[in-house]
Amino acid sequence: MKKLLLRWKFILDTGNMPKGDEMDFLSKWLIATRACVFSMTTTSVFIGALIAATDKHFNLFYLLLILIALILAHASNNLINDYFDYKQGVDTPDYHRTQYSPHPLASGLMSEKELLFAFFLFGLIELAIAFYLTFKCGLLVLIFAVIGFLLSVFYVAPPLKLKYRGLGELAIFFIWGPLITVGTYYVMSGNMPLHTWLASIPYGLVVTNVLFGKHLDKYEKDREKKVLTLPVLLGWKNAILIAKINTALFYITVIILVLLKVISPFTLLCFFSINRFRFFISILDTPKPQEKPKDFPDIWPLWYVVWAFWFNKLAGGLFISGLIIGILFNLFIKI
Repeated sequence: MKKLLLRWKFILDTGNMPKGDEMDFLSKWLIATRACVFSMTTTSVFIGALIAATDKHFNLFYLLLILIALILAHASNNLINDYFDYKQGVDTPDYHRTQYSPHPLASGLMSEKELLFAFFLFGLIELAIAFYLTFKCGLLVLIFAVIGFLLSVFYVAPPLKLKYRGLGELAIFFIWGPLITVGTYYVMSGNMPLHTWLASIPYGLVVTNVLFGKHLDKYEKDREKKVLTLPVLLGWKNAILIAKINTALFYITVIILVLLKVISPFTLLCFFSINRFRFFISILDTPKPQEKPKDFPDIWPLWYVVWAFWFNKLAGGLFISGLIIGILFNLFIKI
């Protein structure tokens, strides 16, 4: 059992199997769905739930349902994106997606039918939870679910193909910022006040940074394949500048929201991630290595996205910690 746990942890850390290990059923699906990035969905959900708890609204059962539905939605999103990029000739052997981790179709990990079956099965579970929460909490739950589904599918699917038109980053900010966070708050409380929308902005920015970093990594290949991500449209120098500004905006928005009393002052704990911020900026200021550095995780040729996600995890974790401490502090003061 210990060996299995270590294997699954390795997959969640790198998106790959440990060398020499045999693949088990769960490992296959953790890799195929890119479960290594599910922490971003979990963080967005917890931000919404903690803001609701701060406002004296909380339901643990609803929180569990939301987590199940949205993690499955994230898995569905990754599967269908891989499906359409593969079918449209983007995910080829010389493309980053097939190199940093086994592609569910290109690597033979599963068949197209198996992938589509999983997509529809996950979708049915998500839909069942959405209908239940709609019945319990209001029609807006279903509206949020439908918007999220459409954005995730048409991120790469025709006719919209948002990623191909420089709109992918905006879609990701909206999903992992307002849509998930405000949607979670709404399920908990039955309303969605302005301060909840504002509180969703900081973490939405750092999730967007992860995608931006990934598109920086694929910049040359995307230009060749006419995949017009935002960095491709902006050009390399402007894209690097925007990545720096977007990262700094995380701290700026937290300060503004604290001053406006939208979020707890304890969220300023996120400034303990400042060393990672500085390091990430230095990464953006230096050319990407020509070859995989020694001791670098088995996700080469990804580079910028690795450091963006490294920053994301600490910044998001500290932000959540600040919200939790703020709730506990208020309870203590009342005692």
